[in-house]
Amino acid sequence: MISRGDLPTMNDREPEGFKPDGTPYRVLVVDDSMFVAKQLTQILTSAGFEVVATAPDGQVGVERFKELHPGVDLVTMDVTMPKMDGVTALQQIMDFDSNARVVMISALGKTDLVKKSLMIGARNYIIKPLDRQKVLERILNSLK
Repeated sequence: MISRGDLPTMNDREPEGFKPDGTPYRVLVVDDSMFVAKQLTQILTSAGFEVVATAPDGQVGVERFKELHPGVDLVTMDVTMPKMDGVTALQQIMDFDSNARVVMISALGKTDLVKKSLMIGARNYIIKPLDRQKVLERILNSLK
């Protein structure tokens, strides 16, 4: 278990990835790109979040979410993936837990799918390429 004291302080700001009780927010990263999954994991862990699992497609993502439930505070979900796309996976997660917090990750030009995701229940979205500050800002806003 990571605590605030375990993280190096590069500046005086508190790490953002902690709940009010001092435990890290637990995140499931669902993305078919190993590069993007690794990048998201690095961004999140550097801010104190705990990445509890990653999944290479929506189908595995839904399975992991159900296995780990209720131990997942937030899911990052790529929109376009093989086997099961992110919008379908989002729908299945929301059907399983209507209070799930999911942030969609999308390439430019997928605004119709992002809008559909937000209507289904996604809390926010992030456009690739990933920008550390925007990723953390959108994820933190989705946890409020």
